[in-house]
Amino acid sequence: MKRMAFAATALVAATALALTGCSGERGGDTGGAAEEEAAGFEAGSTIGVALPDKTSENWVLAGQLFTDGLEEAGYKADVQYAPASNTVAEQQNQIQSMVTNGAKVIIIGAKDGKQLATQVQAAHDAGAYVIAYDRLIENTDALDYYVAFDNFKVGNLQGEALLEGLAERAGHEAPYNIELFSGSPDDANSAVFFDGAMEVLQPAIDDGTLNVVSGQTEIAQTATEGWLAENAQNRMDTLLTGSYGGDVVLDGVLSPNDTLARAILTSAQQAGKGVPVVTGQDSEVESVKSIMEDIQYSTINKDTTLLVEQAIKMVGQLQKGEEVDVNDTESYDNGSKVVPSYLLDPVIVTKENAAEAYANVPSLLEIVESYK
Repeated sequence: MKRMAFAATALVAATALALTGCSGERGGDTGGAAEEEAAGFEAGSTIGVALPDKTSENWVLAGQLFTDGLEEAGYKADVQYAPASNTVAEQQNQIQSMVTNGAKVIIIGAKDGKQLATQVQAAHDAGAYVIAYDRLIENTDALDYYVAFDNFKVGNLQGEALLEGLAERAGHEAPYNIELFSGSPDDANSAVFFDGAMEVLQPAIDDGTLNVVSGQTEIAQTATEGWLAENAQNRMDTLLTGSYGGDVVLDGVLSPNDTLARAILTSAQQAGKGVPVVTGQDSEVESVKSIMEDIQYSTINKDTTLLVEQAIKMVGQLQKGEEVDVNDTESYDNGSKVVPSYLLDPVIVTKENAAEAYANVPSLLEIVESYK
């Protein structure tokens, strides 16, 4: 069974095979460069990069890395963000503008991967290639490639970290009382993270090791609209009021990213519930500090530099008419096709391994070393 980023279930992908797809010239009704003959395009062409809002440190960093990296590679970089306060229509307009202005490749970090199929098709029809960056774009066979960290594995690692943290820090034997949070429903990755985590956690729920006190275990119940910290904190406040009165202990929380993790911890501390074991993702500076202070338990390191470098490498291969590197041709079904993908490996980070995990990230390593 293939991972479907918009579904509520997913299976671990088969071991990635060293396969490649071909780039190619557009024409007719065919659906994507990977199925066509190699062609290439002129050096120095415009490359469009459409990113969502700047609510995450990683999106801000990605924009700068794309601007610098594409220009250093000799391309004209058109990097744009969809404002946080706006609807997906702004990103749709930005992509259409890139198509109109003759971008040869458009790299899209989707604001809402369910609402960009028309723009991806327009890019295809104009002869441009489209690479989905970090978030899969759904329901279009005109999408050429997907480049991301292995997001199902991210969820696996978060689930494993929660179990390990509970055994280490809960201060009592199982069962452990926990709650589950997932990301924004308009982000295709949210279900992939959640499904990966639940593959690890569901057996422990079934055997009684874990007790979801609120009973909220479905992704629709656990969602955090817009990935907004205030929404996570409000939900945690409500859960604590409704399910954790008196001496009921909250041992841990599955959080899909660092921004939400900090909001969840704030809620727990304000309610007098101490410091539960809380997972995260993205290695945001404040969360790395929190981990070193024994507050947040874990995060995930997904080196944005490596992801941007891989996307730019794919642009170069397309420009030269070379085969494009992919290492997974089975896992990401967007509803219209299985998208050839290049997946990078995420790394779990706790206080114990932070120095090793950030050895190649000087700014974060400096933070870690300051706590020694």
